[in-house]
Amino acid sequence: MRTLFAQISIILAVLAGTFGSALLSSAQTAEELQEKIATQTSIIQKLEQEIQQYQGDITTLSAKKRTLKNAIAALDVTRKKLEAEIKITQTKVDTTDLRIRQLGSEISYKEDEIDARVAALREAILAIYESDEQSLAQVALSNESFSGLWSDLDALEQFSDTVKENVELVKALKQELEDKSKKQKVEKGKLVDLKDELGDRKKITEDNKKQTTKLLTQTSNQESKYQQILKEKLATKEALEKELREYESTLKFILDPTSIPPRGTKVFSAPLDKVFITQQFGKTSSSGRLYASGTHNGTDFRASVGTPVKSVLSGTIIGVGDTDLTCPGASYGKWVLVRHNNGLASLYAHFSLVKVANGQTVDTGEIIGYSGNSGYSTGPHLHLTVFAAAAVKVEKLPSKSCGGRTYTMPLAAINAYLDPMDYL
Repeated sequence: MRTLFAQISIILAVLAGTFGSALLSSAQTAEELQEKIATQTSIIQKLEQEIQQYQGDITTLSAKKRTLKNAIAALDVTRKKLEAEIKITQTKVDTTDLRIRQLGSEISYKEDEIDARVAALREAILAIYESDEQSLAQVALSNESFSGLWSDLDALEQFSDTVKENVELVKALKQELEDKSKKQKVEKGKLVDLKDELGDRKKITEDNKKQTTKLLTQTSNQESKYQQILKEKLATKEALEKELREYESTLKFILDPTSIPPRGTKVFSAPLDKVFITQQFGKTSSSGRLYASGTHNGTDFRASVGTPVKSVLSGTIIGVGDTDLTCPGASYGKWVLVRHNNGLASLYAHFSLVKVANGQTVDTGEIIGYSGNSGYSTGPHLHLTVFAAAAVKVEKLPSKSCGGRTYTMPLAAINAYLDPMDYL
């Protein structure tokens, strides 16, 4: 019985916590990683302030007269903003990697702690089993004193209680391990997305540099040439719009109100994280000035180059294109058309980079591209058009206003165009 008491004392010590040194080592590692994460977070905050300043400069420049000097300045500030966004995305990649490493360290420690406690419990259960081999009567008839017996029985009772406590502790440790493993999986998913975003932002920045070079080459850095280019783009845009309007006027479509959600039914989520409307649908104060038809076929949102654009609802991509390939600077530029399962379809235009392909399914809020300044645009923004899905089709038609070249873009009967704000 003295041997049993000694065994119990040793195992109680193990169960009470012989993990202090391991915990200290793990805590030091976690602390070092946490300090690095804090440093990275501080860098992100400073970059966010820098980006906000650039955005303010871009907004100010967009309100100024369209001159070559202002156009070059806008491209330059946009480039700086894009480069800052590359830095912030890279920093987020590094920070996420640190979090994954930190969680990995904590997971490893939890696994070791669970293994050690399970081993101790195994020893404890074995000791209890061995003690049960000797009955109380045998112990009483042995040479052991009754005072020693009571001490041993008290120790055994304490021992059993400690075993129960540690069984519960192992269960708790396993739950903590599961929670940390889930968090690590989420962080790994974020890391993949951030690396993908980093690549996208580098592409957009390179495109911005090409636009600057192209503008300087086209204008020979002369204001008169720049104004002539603007004049020609406007003339082509108006001619193309008139051509499209005439064609769409010939299309016949009877809108069945029951085939689409009722007006005012907010079935769409926002296409941008921050929503600021710059032009409404239909006849507005600026639509007559900007559009040959006198109406605006969608809603415009402020969105600087490189802003993630999200699908307003789940659906299927039924068209992706770039009107600049046919009529540079005259229409939608890079666009995406999504058909939804509720009778509606949504069109997004003026992308700097498209992230989806024809036939692909997308979820609500999924990033389908990044806003930009492609097509005819007086400044970076997102154009959103909503159609009755049964009426819209991606057409391939030759254009007189574009030198007979074939354009590819969504077209529909005029009465199939719907106000996006009825559903947002």
